[in-house]
Amino acid sequence: MDQDAIITTAHALADAARAAILPYFRGEALNTENKHENGGFDPVTAADRAAEHAMRDMLARARPDDAILGEEFGAQAGKSGLTWVLDPIDGTRAFLSGAPTWGVLIAVSDATGPVYGLIDQPYIGERFEGGFGRARMTGPQGARALGTRGNRPLSESLLFTTYPEVGSPTEGAGFAELSRHVRLTRYGLDCYAYALLAAGQIDLVVEAGLAAYDIQAPIAVIEAAGGIVTDWRGGPVHRGGRAVAAAGREQHAAALEILSRVA
Repeated sequence: MDQDAIITTAHALADAARAAILPYFRGEALNTENKHENGGFDPVTAADRAAEHAMRDMLARARPDDAILGEEFGAQAGKSGLTWVLDPIDGTRAFLSGAPTWGVLIAVSDATGPVYGLIDQPYIGERFEGGFGRARMTGPQGARALGTRGNRPLSESLLFTTYPEVGSPTEGAGFAELSRHVRLTRYGLDCYAYALLAAGQIDLVVEAGLAAYDIQAPIAVIEAAGGIVTDWRGGPVHRGGRAVAAAGREQHAAALEILSRVA
């Protein structure tokens, strides 16, 4: 595995996605479709599709033997044993609302799960990187190393999730019980919450109903920064489902003790 080539390609993909998406952001006539067939709202925009097209076109030239799994255009087989896992806009609802917390997720995985990942925030200019011995971010204030907060009691922890309902009513009840034990609960940041955890700002991110492309890049970045990402029973979550990301083992164990009753 040529790690330097993978890193270079990942950053080039993120640059291409930024260039494809930003002309649409806060635009007046953004074409939006609803992918949800049962009365809910799961939006996709021309920006989502343009970004994934740009990344797939680049991979076809630079990494033709690698597989691809993308949110908008599905799976493409490869023969190298590596898969590029792409979410062109994580947080399309935020994107539609003009909020800057949406991001681009890029991961590279092998048979065991993600080995490298990027969480890119195009509008605010921050990029979080993890894997192959790297755990760093760049942004308006320059570059610095990533590192989670480490262990702290649940009573002092900051907890994030994207949607107040979290998932099913049962999953929501489990999250609500966890929320009763933490210092602060906040909502709505999509992938940016995982980036903040890796940067040492918060302690826990808990979600349910995730796909592989939602969680693989956060796993790579957070684990490189010293954190933990599992399902609600403490097992692997790179295929999606219910995720709990923690800044330290103490928060992780305490959260699992509550969430595993649901799981």
